[in-house]
Amino acid sequence: MPIEIKVPSLGESVTTATVGKWLKQPGDAVKADEPIVELETDKVSVEVPAPADGRLESHAVAEGDEVDVGAVLATLEKGAAGNTASAKPAAAKSAAKSDAKPAEAPKQAPKAAAPAADAPTQTDYDVIVIGAGPGGYVGAIRAAQLGFKVACVEKRATLGGTCLNVGCIPSKALLQSSENFHAAGHDFAAHGVVIDSVKLDLAKMQARKADIVGANVKGVEYLFKKNGITWLKGHGKVEGTGRITVDGKPVTAKHIIVASGSDSANLPGIEIDEKVIVTSTGALELSSVPKRLVVIGGGVIGLELGSVWSRLGADVTVVEFLDRLVPGTDNEVATQFQKLLVKQGFKMKLGHKVTKAEKTKSGVVLTVEPSAGGQAETLEADVVLVAVGRTAASKNMGLEEAGIELDKRGRIVVDAHYATNVPGIYAIGDVIAGPMLAHKAEEEGVALAELLAGQAGHVNYDAIPGVIYTWPEVASVGFTEEQLKEKGTEYKIGKFPFMANGRARALGMTDGFVKVLACKKTDRVLGVHIIGPCAGELIAEATMAIEFGASAEDIGRVCHAHPTLSEAVKEAALGADGRSLNI
Repeated sequence: MPIEIKVPSLGESVTTATVGKWLKQPGDAVKADEPIVELETDKVSVEVPAPADGRLESHAVAEGDEVDVGAVLATLEKGAAGNTASAKPAAAKSAAKSDAKPAEAPKQAPKAAAPAADAPTQTDYDVIVIGAGPGGYVGAIRAAQLGFKVACVEKRATLGGTCLNVGCIPSKALLQSSENFHAAGHDFAAHGVVIDSVKLDLAKMQARKADIVGANVKGVEYLFKKNGITWLKGHGKVEGTGRITVDGKPVTAKHIIVASGSDSANLPGIEIDEKVIVTSTGALELSSVPKRLVVIGGGVIGLELGSVWSRLGADVTVVEFLDRLVPGTDNEVATQFQKLLVKQGFKMKLGHKVTKAEKTKSGVVLTVEPSAGGQAETLEADVVLVAVGRTAASKNMGLEEAGIELDKRGRIVVDAHYATNVPGIYAIGDVIAGPMLAHKAEEEGVALAELLAGQAGHVNYDAIPGVIYTWPEVASVGFTEEQLKEKGTEYKIGKFPFMANGRARALGMTDGFVKVLACKKTDRVLGVHIIGPCAGELIAEATMAIEFGASAEDIGRVCHAHPTLSEAVKEAALGADGRSLNI
């Protein structure tokens, strides 16, 4: 009986994908875990593997079609013989059956290179990086360390990009301050610290955030000076091989790296003013606590910033198109996460979409209806946060005019060495396919600099952790349980609750657990998922385990200091073999 090959889970808030390229044709013989089709989304490009050896029977969809998660892509006759060569052979290596691994680098080969017309014979710099976010500035520093003469183009008044200025760093500052405020009013009494009246000084909280941002961006400026990197201030535009302009002024380089990052995505018909209808940028700058905050999007950014304002007193409602939060996260973790957020006071409108936003004198009136269709209703809010993802920042940079290939979602197409189809021009970070994470961009910046220097720069995309900095924190690396089931990979589970961890009890932070997924045959760690205190710190051990191909037993046999939260990771690893010691 034919096996249906379906669209797998594709990550946070991703419900559809575009069929990019069929790597196997009907009648072709395929091996288990061999890629058969490429799918593209706003966040990732993935290759869908065959679930078993056999013959590909049919394609259910065509290249260019948009497909939903769970939709049938093709059928496979298990065990049947087929053609030994495909018209479109797969480019990626297949993973071993027993130790299935996430997709390798989320990249596709660009089309044939454009001619290198008018390439300069002498250049101003060896390397020019466009964009001084985490990928750009880290890549520039590594290139300078390797002996290149480097310049970095940045149009902001400060270095650091979205992350340091209006993203990762300011949001974490407000998350910490709001957590302290909430703890003072709700948690300290249990420790014998009684505070009769806790008052909020939002202006001071915002000023602290600004100071932290200022220190970080000045730190990057210092690093540029230390490493001899020239900051070219202005708007960078690519002209062709070896040539860019900065605010119209020509500059040349042997290698050009585009690291322009991403911008907040919007919904049709909703006008962002960064006052009452805001993106994450506006949500970081509110001068008063909104009484009613509606967050459109149940992903990382919306839940983090929703947590900030909820702790400070806002009534927060989350409207999410899907019937769950943070899609792509392990289902068991996501379910526990949702329960804890509801317990904190969040209201959830899952499986709903916003169809209209009307500004009024008192705020905003949203029209909301079920995603599958049904009776519409209205929600009133003082502030609406639109947090529906991010899009590649590839516009108004001269990319298409220079002949650089973009995909259907506006991302720059690169090969496995980050090269575009135009000689001498490369791209990294959010502007190419893959998870839009600062640390992913940083690793790509380092890898590319080393490749340009003739070294073996490499990024292991199987070991890129993701963290949600709410309370409790959520952190993951590797496969989820659902992905392993979809692949037909046999696995075992070790799980350990923080309630049974001595340090967690001492901290009064016992919500959550650590979950380890290991190959049933080899014990190799395939995925680790944590919800609980300091999950973002604890995930590093799991990431290293996956990076070095460790087994669950390897983690369990490492001596962990007592009492520490990290002992929960050890106990979960031991649990994969049914031998946790403290539960």
